[in-house]
Amino acid sequence: MRRMSIAAVMAIVVLLGVAVESGFADGSAALQLALFTPIQIRDASLSIRLLRVNLIYGRNVSVQGLDIGLINHCTGGTSVGLQYGIAGYVEGSFAGWQNNAIDIVRERFTGLQSGLYNQMGHGEAVQWGFINVASDVTGFQLGILNYTLKMHGLQIGLVNVIRQKEKFPVLPLINWSF
Repeated sequence: MRRMSIAAVMAIVVLLGVAVESGFADGSAALQLALFTPIQIRDASLSIRLLRVNLIYGRNVSVQGLDIGLINHCTGGTSVGLQYGIAGYVEGSFAGWQNNAIDIVRERFTGLQSGLYNQMGHGEAVQWGFINVASDVTGFQLGILNYTLKMHGLQIGLVNVIRQKEKFPVLPLINWSF
């Protein structure tokens, strides 16, 4: 019964994507299926608006919706939604939940990063993993090692580093800057 409901949901998503696909004239597509780039049904220069499935490695400009696969790569723009897999690399900005073993967002990040290694440029975030790295974050870091240049928020972990602090930039267990 459960397999049938999952198959039904996937069929509805595919049919919905095909139905709305013809309405996109802005360099985007609703669906993407990639074995590895360049073997994918949509060109890497397109943005995806509903669902991208990367069996090994997929690359597009951005994804707005569900982005799942082993290696998920966005080359620019702003991605929004849920990214799930082994590694997620976003060269642009991301808003939502990035849940890969390795999460990297080069520019602005807003949301939750949960993985073994989380890295972001700047933004408002919760980072939850073994290693959390940020340039400038407003929010919360929970991990074994937490590192940021600038922070407005709280770190909890074995080693916590906020480089901007003049006094006690490195503390065990807890560190903060408000």
